[in-house]
Amino acid sequence: MNRVTIYHNPRCSTSRTVLGLLRERGAEPEVVDYLQHPLDRAELARLVARMGVPVRDVVRAKEPLFRELGLDDAATSDDALLDAMAAHPILMNRPIVVTARGARLCRPPESVLELLE
Repeated sequence: MNRVTIYHNPRCSTSRTVLGLLRERGAEPEVVDYLQHPLDRAELARLVARMGVPVRDVVRAKEPLFRELGLDDAATSDDALLDAMAAHPILMNRPIVVTARGARLCRPPESVLELLE
């Protein structure tokens, strides 16, 4: 199987489910605990570009810090969102899986299967 990377939070049930689905399908992914090993701004920008989604789609809006930092303002720029995620990794939504087929936020968990087919 090709290289698989999961940006993972072990305390997140969705992230644990996706990791389990990957392993059930024979993948042994590189597991990046992004809270312990945060992505820098450039890495985040590359990941979002690979996903092909707006930066705002990768930000965890349910996190209290999101509002505390004023990121809930629709006028907040992509640059400001990337800076915030780099400074506060908890703001990155998860799990994000990267394979040769692409990169995506795997919510719902079963969406990871599209990256393995």
